[in-house]
Amino acid sequence: MTRSNPTRTAVAALVAGALLSATACGLGGAGTGDAEEAERTGRVAGEITFRTLQLKPTFTGYVQAVIDAFEKEHPEVEVKWEDVPGDGYNEKLVADAQAGALPDVVNLSTDSFQLLGDRGMLADVAKLDGDSAKEYVPGAWEQFKLPGRGDSVYAYPWYVTPEILTYNRELFERSGLDPAAPPTSVEQFFDYAEQIAARSGGQYSAFMADPKGRLPGDWQKMGVPLLSPQKDRFTFDTDKAVEWVERMKDLYAKGAMPKESLLKSDDINQLYGGGKLVFGPGSPGFVKDIKQNAPQVYAKTQVAGAVTGRLGHIGIYAQSLGIRKDTKHPDAAAEFAKWVTNGPNQVEFSRKATIYPSNAQGLADPFFADRGDGKDAETLARAVGAEQLKTAALDANTPVQWTNQVGDAVVREVQKAITGEQDARTAVKKAEEAANRLLADAART
Repeated sequence: MTRSNPTRTAVAALVAGALLSATACGLGGAGTGDAEEAERTGRVAGEITFRTLQLKPTFTGYVQAVIDAFEKEHPEVEVKWEDVPGDGYNEKLVADAQAGALPDVVNLSTDSFQLLGDRGMLADVAKLDGDSAKEYVPGAWEQFKLPGRGDSVYAYPWYVTPEILTYNRELFERSGLDPAAPPTSVEQFFDYAEQIAARSGGQYSAFMADPKGRLPGDWQKMGVPLLSPQKDRFTFDTDKAVEWVERMKDLYAKGAMPKESLLKSDDINQLYGGGKLVFGPGSPGFVKDIKQNAPQVYAKTQVAGAVTGRLGHIGIYAQSLGIRKDTKHPDAAAEFAKWVTNGPNQVEFSRKATIYPSNAQGLADPFFADRGDGKDAETLARAVGAEQLKTAALDANTPVQWTNQVGDAVVREVQKAITGEQDARTAVKKAEEAANRLLADAART
């Protein structure tokens, strides 16, 4: 099974973004953090810069057409487009911020949004363009608020990917489970995994062991409070989090997870595509990969709504367009960002990549409601994902305080507990201490 499909590579970059740890870098110097926020004048004019993240060459035609149409609609605006590779994206943002050279409109992943938003580099689009909120799916709009900043919103939501559940129907049945009754809570997911381990005889496993892919989503779905009400310290050291770690350790020992996958040394697509794994990644894009690269397993693949837990939350991954706080052309920048993220443009983008519109009008397009005959997993995944985006609470996504560094620190302690190097309670306690040290360090930068 190959993963060299160029479209898939580009989409992976779309979804994953630049997940580098530049969030620890300071942004002193000539940045725009202390700059006065621009105010609209009512005139949509001027030359603006637009930076995207690794969309060329796969989506060159699409993006350029969107730009051309905007310039035709607003002849006094010129858009200069630059596309930047994923590697080093956040570092480049830091360097540009220090030099006072941020683009007027910039594509932000979750990490880069935090990087610039926390440090006051982005315009408040709710203030700049208050009527826009109603145009987006509420959960997506809410993603770009920041703790302690009230109703301010610091980026326009762009494309999103919701969490879904994917599983091998045949292995599900061989494990004595009903494919029509997938798990709906983290606790039930673990119960199913235990039964799979008991019935598989070591021939296949339930899911990957690496905790990074499950945290902090699982904890939030179980009702574990990640942060204090003031969101100024981590508070996940609870009995429920300890229970989660103990359950992972027990399942790992019973063979519910491939041993090597604890350190993420295995490729989940290869394991699932080879019929060695019951649950695949919770991403609609994964279904398309399996269809292309492992058709025999694709024929056995079933999709369902994500495990939501007691709060009914799902996780989403969202890309956004931020506006430079002190842009010289706020009207042009805001109108352009809204143009790129409007319904028709997002629907067309979604037809070219496995992504979903954050725009409510776009998400209502019949393309996302079509379930076909109910048997094709890719078609069904698109419909299931869209339904969840419309109805589910979306705040199970990673909070901005849960940086890559925090996640790595937590996972290191949890991995030690899963292998028995330390007990679960000690692991959770040490993980919270490490996370709070990083949070305090970030506040001082």
